[in-house]
This record gives sequence, C-alpha cells and structure tokens, in this order.
Amino acid sequence: MSDQTPTPQNPQAQPSAPARKSWFARHKITSALGAIVLVIIVANAMSSNGGNSNTGGSSNTAAGDTTSSNVGGLTDTADSTGSQPAKPAHTHTAPAMTVSQENALRTAKDYLSMEGFSRRGLIQQLSSKMGEGFPKADAVFAVNHLNVSWNKQAVRSGKDYLSMEGFSRSGLIDQLSSKMGEGFTHAQAVYAANHLGL
Repeated sequence: MSDQTPTPQNPQAQPSAPARKSWFARHKITSALGAIVLVIIVANAMSSNGGNSNTGGSSNTAAGDTTSSNVGGLTDTADSTGSQPAKPAHTHTAPAMTVSQENALRTAKDYLSMEGFSRRGLIQQLSSKMGEGFPKADAVFAVNHLNVSWNKQAVRSGKDYLSMEGFSRSGLIDQLSSKMGEGFTHAQAVYAANHLGL
C-alpha cells in the first residue's frame, strides 16, 4: 500500500469563489436591530391597549384589523383605528334610580336628620297617605339604601321620649318596640334602654 500525498493545487489555477454566506450571517447587526425594533413595537402595542397582559390565551387576526385579549375568561376586542374596546356583555352596573325612588331616599334622609326612626316606622312614614305618600316599594327601596344603625336610631328615639316624660325600663322598651309605637325590634329597644341607663 503506497502512501499517496495530495498533489498541491496549481498555483496558476484560478481561485475558487468563496462560499456564499447566508443573509443572516452577513447581516448580524441588521438582524439584531430588527429584533430590538420588533420587541419595542410589540411593547408599545401592548401598552397602548391599557397594559393588559394576555392570560388564558389570546388571538390576533393575521390582517392586523383587530386585537383580542382574553383576561380571566373575558374577551375585549378593539380595532386598530383606536376605538374603545367593547365592554363584556355580562358587566352589571347599578340600575339608575327612578325619580320617585330618589325623592323617597332624599326624604328618608331628611327625616333621619331630625329624629330617630325605626326601619318599620320610616317605611310607614314614607308610604302612608297621612305621611309622604310614596309607593310602598319606593319607600322600602329608600330605607334599604340608607347607611344607618337602627340601634342608634332606637337610642335617639328613646332619648326623645325620656326628655318629654318619665319611663320605666319596661315601659320604654314597650313604647319603642310596639307596632303602635315606634316599631323597633325588641332587641333594638333593649339596646336603647341599656344605653340610656335604664
């Protein structure tokens, strides 16, 4: 077996063309800058949509007309013209009060600013023909939308009674809790008597 040594190439022969590199290999800097620009564009697009991150999956149309994000199972869609995203269909907003409900609420607050009322007594005052004459449903609506402590109202009412005449503990409790009296619950009347020193 004879050793074969490679024959040297002819120095006179024309040099072969260098191997052609790929576009990305030749343009590393351009590729890197392109990637950075792409990241900035995506970041700006996300921040212009209110900074919502996609949770639970997202879908973007290929044409770029709409952007959808699915956050917690709610889907908001906005078109690329900059209009506001549509509200989810199941968003509940508090219903607007009717004029009668609003007036009943205002009247209830006025009564409470003057003297102590029980829940029952205030509803009766608002809905009675001898009182304000609101429909009972509107009177109940108004009383339900008050931020009030009925125990404290019982104390106020009991204080008014004691300023006019003397009451025993049981007499004051009866007056405050009677349906013909103030209409407080028995527990509220007892609370008032306890806090008034009886």
